[in-house]
Amino acid sequence: MSKTKRKLPAAQTNSKQSRRAISGELASRPTVVGLFAGVGGLEAGFHEAGFETSLLCEIDSTARQVLQTRFPGAAIESDVRALARLPACTVLTAGFPCQDLSQVGRRQGITGPNSGLIGVLLGLLKDRKVGPEWVVIENVPFMLNLHGGLAIRYITSALESMGFAWAYRTVDARAFGLPQRRRRVLLVASRVHDPRPSLLAQDVGAPETRSRGSHACGFYWTEGNTGLGWAVNAVPPLKGGSALHIPSPPAIWFPRSGLIAMPSIEDAERLQGFDADWTSVLQDGSRESRGKRWRMVGNAVSVPMATWLAGRLARPLSKFQASGETSLPETGSWPSAAWCYGRKRRAADVSDWPVAMEQLHLAPFLKHPLQPLSKRATNGFLSRLMRSTLNYDPQFAEALAQHAKQAE
Repeated sequence: MSKTKRKLPAAQTNSKQSRRAISGELASRPTVVGLFAGVGGLEAGFHEAGFETSLLCEIDSTARQVLQTRFPGAAIESDVRALARLPACTVLTAGFPCQDLSQVGRRQGITGPNSGLIGVLLGLLKDRKVGPEWVVIENVPFMLNLHGGLAIRYITSALESMGFAWAYRTVDARAFGLPQRRRRVLLVASRVHDPRPSLLAQDVGAPETRSRGSHACGFYWTEGNTGLGWAVNAVPPLKGGSALHIPSPPAIWFPRSGLIAMPSIEDAERLQGFDADWTSVLQDGSRESRGKRWRMVGNAVSVPMATWLAGRLARPLSKFQASGETSLPETGSWPSAAWCYGRKRRAADVSDWPVAMEQLHLAPFLKHPLQPLSKRATNGFLSRLMRSTLNYDPQFAEALAQHAKQAE
């Protein structure tokens, strides 16, 4: 994993390129239009792979400030529902809202007020008969199970009705070296390419479960009743919100020192593959600003994961050897990976790990000052944990109790 400073897209000398993107003219480089862009995780990954972002659409005003700073050459729009048509582009990216599909969210499903906005994207695709070459959609794995897999059935059926072949796969961001356990569904669709080789052909298999040893372990301090989010030598998935409905970082137990602390927002950005201070357009240091930054980072897409996918799409492969040939179920949840090509729908026998880049250890990865978990937060978590039926390491409980005695 390179530690060099990420180069941002070059600023344009005037707005001609932005106007050309909106009017439908393609630039010389392969172009990306990003809907539901957040702070640009997908698009930053595609930029690293040589793509140019022409337009970004994001409804959150603070996230738009980040996009304007980090993608100075792109046109910025505020509401996908206000787009009259989809601009011409090589790739359309869409990490559409997950609030209604998340296991810890409202679970209203694909017809919910937020996640249901995927229908707007599908409508824009329907109106554009030619292009884009690729559509990349990202969301949480729970969408494959919620309401009997209704969300994935709805999306894939709509794509098929427009002549798209598709493939999806659940991918863990740890495969790309960062010490954050973060599983997400990547769905790739195309009218002109077979998406299976790019997304499914690489597979190294999940590594063996790591023993705790003396590794730092991440957990959700806002949980403790029904789950921990326990992760060895990693943090659990960074989230935009918690069971307490507040944007908050996970906590980390350092067994060697006994410290229990939270990472800084700068290290959280790095855990997502951004440069530190990627979201630092908010610099007043207020609690509200910190909360907004945590929410934006927690909702972001892992940049190295996007870079890997972009590199695969930039050099599409022509052949794919299917294995397993298991049909998709008529009812109920769908598998963690599947495809549709040549009027066939099949499950894919692949793991969450398409590659296995060098794993960075959590403790030395963290470069910025840690914030010790407060006495109140520690005692609250420990109390919930002790009342629960969860399995946990006795040494972890002892460390929590000791930390609570020493914490402010």
